[in-house]
Amino acid sequence: MSEQDDGPEEPGPWNTTKKRGAPEIDALLRKGRERLGGLVPDGRPSMKGFVLFGAIALAAIGVWTSYYTVPSDSVAVVQRFGKYKSEVPPGLHFKVPLGIDVATLVPVKRQLKQEFGFSTPGATEPFQSPVDGRRETEMVTGDLNAALVEWVVQYRISEPLKFLFEVREPRATLRYVSESVMREVVGDRTVDEVITIGRQEIENEALLKMQALATKYAMGISIDQVQLKNINPPGPVQSSFNEVNQAQQEKERLINEARREYNKVIPLAEGEKDQRIREADGYRLKRVNEAEGDAARFTALFTEYEKAPEVTRRRIYIETLQAVLPGIGSKIIVDGPSSSILPLLNLDRQQEDRP
Repeated sequence: MSEQDDGPEEPGPWNTTKKRGAPEIDALLRKGRERLGGLVPDGRPSMKGFVLFGAIALAAIGVWTSYYTVPSDSVAVVQRFGKYKSEVPPGLHFKVPLGIDVATLVPVKRQLKQEFGFSTPGATEPFQSPVDGRRETEMVTGDLNAALVEWVVQYRISEPLKFLFEVREPRATLRYVSESVMREVVGDRTVDEVITIGRQEIENEALLKMQALATKYAMGISIDQVQLKNINPPGPVQSSFNEVNQAQQEKERLINEARREYNKVIPLAEGEKDQRIREADGYRLKRVNEAEGDAARFTALFTEYEKAPEVTRRRIYIETLQAVLPGIGSKIIVDGPSSSILPLLNLDRQQEDRP
């Protein structure tokens, strides 16, 4: 079988023959030459075309690189030929193109953080996650025990100029400073203080020392917070340490229960004691006042008796009868001349026996 003929053959530069392209390809090449016009006459680029094409490309690049936008949480530090020129607030701005002016965005209003001993999945901030988290967390306490300490440092970029030009790799420097300070603070305390009661003191002291070093090194960084996360003993002694902690918690629980019972019983006993003391004082005052009143009444009565003995004697007699007679069930009044009261003694019983 013979191959299909793609077109007429024409002599080549070495007196050889070559096949011409299909008519469709020739038509496309012809249209392209017509559109390019004088830029590429007869398919061969000229110097004029190169210059014009380069000028257009240079103008496009200049326009593209002459403006930039600063986000609302950032500022832009502009450098001209590498030298600091100005600090630009958020918004749309223009600069000299083609790399003459370079604008570096610095997020001054964003709170950044660095994590030590662990990492948040999907974190995009450089230097946020540790390179070797295990090494960072291994620390020696003041009583020569070991502890695995994880913590977080939250900071802001307060001075963009110092952050960019005073210290090389300020974020990496902050990691080294944070690790050094935390090892110093943990090394001044016992393992029990680090794990249990001393966490707040460690955070406060570490914050002050980190901020002091950041200011000393002119890093342009402001430390907002240092927060301890997980603090655990090393793996080989984890079970023993948990048993010790459980024993301490049991001791605290028993102490709290004893204090609860103490606070429940002792105040009640003291209240009863105070109540009985007040009752005794009240009874004493009552008896004393009654005795003093009776004595004063008797004295006043004796004074009146001395003034008129008969009158006073009769008044006392009548008052006594008024007090006694209402409590008597039956009363018998005997006349003076009567010789005997025997016939009248059983009147009440006779009335009860009568049907």
